[in-house]
Amino acid sequence: MDYNLFGHSGLRVSKYALGTIPFSGTNGFEKAADMNQETANYMVDYALDQGVNHFDTANLYAKGDSEIVLGKAIKDKRHKLVISSKTGFQINDQPNDIGATRSQIEASIDASLKRLGTDFIDLYYVHFCDGQVPVSETIQVMNDLIRKGKIRYWGVSNYSGWALAKTHTMAVENKLIPPISQQIYYTPEAREAEYELLPAGKELGMANSIWSPLGSGLLTGKITRNKKAEPGTRQGEGWQEPYIKDLDLFYDLVDALQDVASKHNATVPQVVLAWLRDRPNVDSVVIAARNKEQLHENIASYKVKLTDDDFRQINNLTALEPLYPLWHRVMNTSDRASNAEKVYFKDYHKLMESKKWDL
Repeated sequence: MDYNLFGHSGLRVSKYALGTIPFSGTNGFEKAADMNQETANYMVDYALDQGVNHFDTANLYAKGDSEIVLGKAIKDKRHKLVISSKTGFQINDQPNDIGATRSQIEASIDASLKRLGTDFIDLYYVHFCDGQVPVSETIQVMNDLIRKGKIRYWGVSNYSGWALAKTHTMAVENKLIPPISQQIYYTPEAREAEYELLPAGKELGMANSIWSPLGSGLLTGKITRNKKAEPGTRQGEGWQEPYIKDLDLFYDLVDALQDVASKHNATVPQVVLAWLRDRPNVDSVVIAARNKEQLHENIASYKVKLTDDDFRQINNLTALEPLYPLWHRVMNTSDRASNAEKVYFKDYHKLMESKKWDL
């Protein structure tokens, strides 16, 4: 397992993190998960043995039960772990129990610390961008939590590019600690993060951490043109995410992933995780599993090394259309792009060349 310094910080984090959505998932968050304490204990221990030191949770998951189960699983090994949690989504009927306000965050952190049985959280995320709250309020309360020793670092999740830049810049300009990480959705089926979020994170000195790398169960290879999602799985139980832009393209992608997997004696999930792990500007991938077999499979994907031909097969199929101003920059000023952007400009240029119109 490899480790990265997370953004502009001294925090060393494993390339894979273990997500804990399945931990005690029967409390209203996820119908497809129901993990008891014994299995959760095993998963934490196994992940640690494999070099994973980052464990990701949120107050939203199972309405806090995920944090309780994780807290019990790490009781005698807290010093070995980097724990990230999140706040923002409403989990009770109180009108102020939502968003990135001072009152909500201060109440939420104390509840999370109690559930986890720890004095501090290493990395605390704002779970979504709250456009109803002044950015300065969120920055200030996160800095206050750092000074009080309740958190070590903070981050954001599911922000747009401009909101990410605004938050980071406002913190720095006011001599406050900016977020060191963003957690975002990114898969071979949904590559929109390449437009702005991934290069922005790198340019701003923020780690890019990927949530739900298998597309909430979409990219397991078990859903194909001829096979529906199985009962007892996320997609089979009516999970609302992700948004699929092009169903035919999704099925073509599954076919391509199965072809690549067959070349490596691997599974489709392992190919997806290997693709993500080695994509530019990706610092962390949050894996999750509903049972021991899935955990073993996902962590074993770290040994799968895709070839250049494998990457071309997947990337050419799912290439992004360069939206404005990207097509204009590729046409006219690609040599002036930052290093974090240039890694994507080649694919844009290739696609544009293949679609030149004879008018």
